[in-house]
Amino acid sequence: MAVKKINRPPQNWWERAYVFEIVRGMSITMKHALKSWFTPEHMPIYQYPEERRPVAERFRGRHRIRRRPDGSPTCVACYCCQTVCPPNAIDIVAEECDDPAIEKRPQSFRINMIRCIYCGMCVEACPKDAIYMSQDYEFANQTREQLHFELEDLLDVEKGDR
Repeated sequence: MAVKKINRPPQNWWERAYVFEIVRGMSITMKHALKSWFTPEHMPIYQYPEERRPVAERFRGRHRIRRRPDGSPTCVACYCCQTVCPPNAIDIVAEECDDPAIEKRPQSFRINMIRCIYCGMCVEACPKDAIYMSQDYEFANQTREQLHFELEDLLDVEKGDR
């Protein structure tokens, strides 16, 4: 494989100093600043706590685990999501289930949201479609420990939470 050398014309002093480009960039910035100061009605502003920003239908937010009709989690602790998770943010401990139709269930299901990269691979890997990513993007907390979501934190809040 050969290296192809491209000969470029030499730049003069004015081009090397980038003065024109700096002035052009600053003029664009000032144009936008003045536009936002004098015509604020054109700015996309949301009054956040009362008015929530709309998100796309395919937005990947907070993880949720679906419930069965009896209220138990749909997860069967197959470890598929834990295995496929690139940053190893999911930790599952399985236990036997009392229901003979279900072999096992998660004793603990923990997602470390600090490590999660929201790739959605856990959702794709789940054979029971038990885990999904909701449109919820508000989960700021005071401490790091509060961002380690347990099974109770991940279960559906309501039936229509999808």
